[in-house]
Amino acid sequence: MIAVSVVIITKNEAKVIASCINAAKLITDDIIVADNNSTDGTPEIARKHGCRVYHENWDGYGANKNKGTAYAKYNWILSIDADEIADQELINALHGIKLDDPGVVYDIAFISYYGDKQIRFGSWGRDHHIRLFNRKLVRWSESPVHETLLLPQTVLIKKLSGHLHHYSVKDSNEFISKADHYARLSAGKYLMSNKKPTFLKLYIAPVFHFVKNYIVFLGFLDGREGFNIAKMISRHTWLKYRLLKYQPEAICRKAPPVKDNLAVEYSMES
Repeated sequence: MIAVSVVIITKNEAKVIASCINAAKLITDDIIVADNNSTDGTPEIARKHGCRVYHENWDGYGANKNKGTAYAKYNWILSIDADEIADQELINALHGIKLDDPGVVYDIAFISYYGDKQIRFGSWGRDHHIRLFNRKLVRWSESPVHETLLLPQTVLIKKLSGHLHHYSVKDSNEFISKADHYARLSAGKYLMSNKKPTFLKLYIAPVFHFVKNYIVFLGFLDGREGFNIAKMISRHTWLKYRLLKYQPEAICRKAPPVKDNLAVEYSMES
């Protein structure tokens, strides 16, 4: 085991969390689950697998990740989602680093899945994020959507070998529901920051994102799933600016949380 705490925020993750935890147990003896009123037995499963579980009210993705981080035994934090599974190469890499410099953060590559199919191209095929950091210097932003890590200017980013396998969506219905949810959250974020829905953003940006994902990033090589991903990223871009322009009063209403595990949350922001 290494001196790293794994932090997971959850909301009704009973179907997937056991696999996530089993991989995390090969990394550390300290796994924290910050749960937001799950009703499907998620907390019980986590406790059964040796996690420390805390019940937290929902204040946003970044805010709840910071809450979980505060409970950690160690200062080094590996932040993962319940449907992300570390592979053996990543586990080995984690055991091989010294963790002696809090000014270093570690970037991890992702392998994303649409249902059971691995996505090799498009923006999903290029996915990677900083997920290992020292809480003395780094914390999550607390924006309502697309939370990011607040990094010191002097931080050094290193890449780890191996992958987090991300089981993003099970089917097109779930994809549409989540993508639209993130569009509403993004529109609300833009409203608060006085960002304007220009003609370019409303009508050109959606086409641009489809072409970039499907053609430039070779998403067509992933078949029907690649087309669906490019289409949904385009829809997300169009919908968030349409809501911002025509329904600002609707996006002011607080949306309920969904699982923070969709690859599009990282690839749709523009």
